[in-house]
Amino acid sequence: MTRKKRAIVSVYDKSGVVELCRFLQEQDWEVISTGGTASALKAAGVAVTDLSDVTGFPEMLEGRVKTLHPRIHAGILARPTAEHLETLERFDIAPVDLVVVNLYPFAATIARAGVSVSEAIEMIDIGGPTMLRAAAKNHERVTVVCDPGDYPALIDQVKAGDIPAQARWNFAKKVFAHTAEYDATVRDWMNGVPTPEV
Repeated sequence: MTRKKRAIVSVYDKSGVVELCRFLQEQDWEVISTGGTASALKAAGVAVTDLSDVTGFPEMLEGRVKTLHPRIHAGILARPTAEHLETLERFDIAPVDLVVVNLYPFAATIARAGVSVSEAIEMIDIGGPTMLRAAAKNHERVTVVCDPGDYPALIDQVKAGDIPAQARWNFAKKVFAHTAEYDATVRDWMNGVPTPEV
């Protein structure tokens, strides 16, 4: 039996995500999602597997810990080698084929007048960049998309039956550029604010 393909979708900017995930569902992909993204997809009638059902752990620490789990990252990082695939099978972990993630709006948050240091800190995304970077590193097998503007191209590629290696490479390059810019924005902001009292 052919393995059902698996996508992890966790987005702050939900532009186009319902249409993308409805399409993936129609193509018989399993869509795994978290928190607000899962709620939006379910409300639109898209079948979703809650990420907590995959990890066996609930979201915790006010949502700070959701995706940081071996059942997620092993599924993303496993290469298509006999050794890696045997390890996944031994621990009953399904491979992840697609990661669709965009990040908390840190730059927009710090641009608001009167935003506090604690408010800004809470908008530093941790799980999102980690999943993006893991999937981009493993672009040999995994497709990663961080920009809703790329959803139409992704849909066309899935319709064609395969996501070509060049597309996976280009998506991965875009991810590393995006996460580097994101981290640089956090660095620059921290360099420009006084050290908070603790």
